[in-house]
Amino acid sequence: MATADVPPDAPISEQPWPHRDGLRITGISAVVTAPEGHPFVVVRVDTSDDGLYGLGCATFTQRYTAVVSVLEEYIAPMITGRHPGDIDDLTRMIHLSSYWRNGPVLNSALSGIDQALWDIAGKRAGMPVHDLLGGRQRAAATTYQHATAATVEQTIDKARELISGGATHVRLQTGGRGIGHYGAPGARGAHPNSPYPDGWDVHEYLTAVPALFDRARSELGDEVNLMHDVHSRLTVKQAVMLARRLEQYRLFMLEDPIAPEHYDRLPELRASSPLPIAVGEQLSSVTDAARLVVGGGVDLLRLHVSTIGGLSPARRLMALCELLGVQTAWHGPADVSPVGVAANTALSVTTSAFGIQEGHAFPDVVHEIFPGTLRIRDGLIFPNDAPGWGIDVNLGEAAKYPPTRHRHDRWASRVRRPDGGLEAP
Repeated sequence: MATADVPPDAPISEQPWPHRDGLRITGISAVVTAPEGHPFVVVRVDTSDDGLYGLGCATFTQRYTAVVSVLEEYIAPMITGRHPGDIDDLTRMIHLSSYWRNGPVLNSALSGIDQALWDIAGKRAGMPVHDLLGGRQRAAATTYQHATAATVEQTIDKARELISGGATHVRLQTGGRGIGHYGAPGARGAHPNSPYPDGWDVHEYLTAVPALFDRARSELGDEVNLMHDVHSRLTVKQAVMLARRLEQYRLFMLEDPIAPEHYDRLPELRASSPLPIAVGEQLSSVTDAARLVVGGGVDLLRLHVSTIGGLSPARRLMALCELLGVQTAWHGPADVSPVGVAANTALSVTTSAFGIQEGHAFPDVVHEIFPGTLRIRDGLIFPNDAPGWGIDVNLGEAAKYPPTRHRHDRWASRVRRPDGGLEAP
């Protein structure tokens, strides 16, 4: 690598061109807080204009300490002294600087910077970020919410509660035998004669899910839009079988039916499935996401915006979806920070490619930590009209909820089949 021609005491980066003003980035800091148990990582980018700063979501719940290390040890020295208006140059520099590119750790850190710079841009212009993206194409984004429980009866009761509160789209997840059920509690000791008595059985799952939706349609009616997340646990043939069994229940989408390692077979799966296929939340490469769209493997592109690097790459993929007839369905569960949800919403209301947005009703404590956090009303989430994201952070309140390491790992290491083989968590 040709680094010898740069003196070791040279600045890490320099302002490559003059600007009309003297505004500069003076530092960055990471706020890590876990009011609901899931660690949020929110980046604050400060500037030389007293009181002008931006917030961005860098949340990678499972490896949050690695993200903070990249932000503080590598990115902060690189962008301090630069003008915050050069969003594309700064984010491309960060992307290229590590030589090996992509990956959820670097991209999450990059997202925090990218979104914070957009927040600063909105505040400087006196405009919300969605206006900077070309303005709204809809007043609000339709969300889907989660009905999860240990039994079918409890799951349907939760769905009924959400519908009575105005939800029009509900994702159903039910537990059962074994502890490895995604999104819902399971039961220990379900397979007492197996090597791993707490195991999750794929064949039981393929029977239980159609039974859940048969009951749901009969009790919830035809008007509500229903969906389900497989969470990447099936083979292609098993996924086709499940989709065909669920066809009569008219799901709005079937989420993540196969693992990302097998996305080359998504066109085959999509061609055989009577249900719309939504995938992408585990991707950390913008080019891989683009290939999904171009290759005809997806109906709804469901990306975790932080993991692909932030708002800037997401809006480029959004434009590609507009051109090729694919819809967006941004990932937004409880482990996406309120700043990340605001970014998702700005994208959703500014594109003709919008399909749906995952929604989570944050409790009051999150609103106390992040004033301006968006709320879901009658199944809809509306962006703030304040400049930038319209969201702030209360550092004192955030400090009251320190995160716990390895929370996800404790569960993931126990998601196994009855024979003891590991399953995708």
